[in-house]
Amino acid sequence: MSVNTVEKTEQKEIRIVIVEDFKLTRVGLRCALNSNEDMNVVGESENAIEGLNIIERCKPDIVLMDLGLPGMNGIEAMKKLKEQLPDIKIVALTSHDRTEEVLAALSSGANAYCLKDIDPNKLADVVRDAVEGVCWIDPVVSKLVLNSLPKSEGTPFLSDSKETETRIPLTEREFEVLKHLVAGKSNTEIAKELIVSVHTAKAHVCSILQKMCVNDRVQAAVKAVKEGLV
Repeated sequence: MSVNTVEKTEQKEIRIVIVEDFKLTRVGLRCALNSNEDMNVVGESENAIEGLNIIERCKPDIVLMDLGLPGMNGIEAMKKLKEQLPDIKIVALTSHDRTEEVLAALSSGANAYCLKDIDPNKLADVVRDAVEGVCWIDPVVSKLVLNSLPKSEGTPFLSDSKETETRIPLTEREFEVLKHLVAGKSNTEIAKELIVSVHTAKAHVCSILQKMCVNDRVQAAVKAVKEGLV
């Protein structure tokens, strides 16, 4: 009896609120997420004002926030939400690939940035990672940032610049991990690509964040693009 009780309490339910103005998208997200045994959509809203009230009432673990909301947009809503509940996790969702919106979203405090055409299974993994404090950036978002920010022409992946090496002293393996990180890959995916353990991949990521003086993977990805490291 006691063993069964332990097993039931080990899997913590992830409570989710969806803020999305398009009803069909909300329904699709709710169905996709609720199909996972460890997830429960506890509230949803079509606008930011109502969404913030629902979030305050429901106290979810994570919020899926559309960026293109009517009235108060998702970027403003995420900033307000982080002010009110700094520990809450947020996944920013958008159907747009506008560079201005993407760059604005990167400073909004979200833990992950996804396009709405993301595979449902991948979205579930992103939600789980975000709840655990792992930041994730969609590869398409990474490319938009890459194309919008200036960098030196002909900058190789492993930079030959003495200044760059001195400023960010990453090892060759860490540069390789950084490339996958900018591509939006999780620790598990990086481990598979490099044929190492997930623990080793995580250790490389932690080392990269420390050496680059950033707090999370998103900041590392943006800084890598700005510095011309990828």
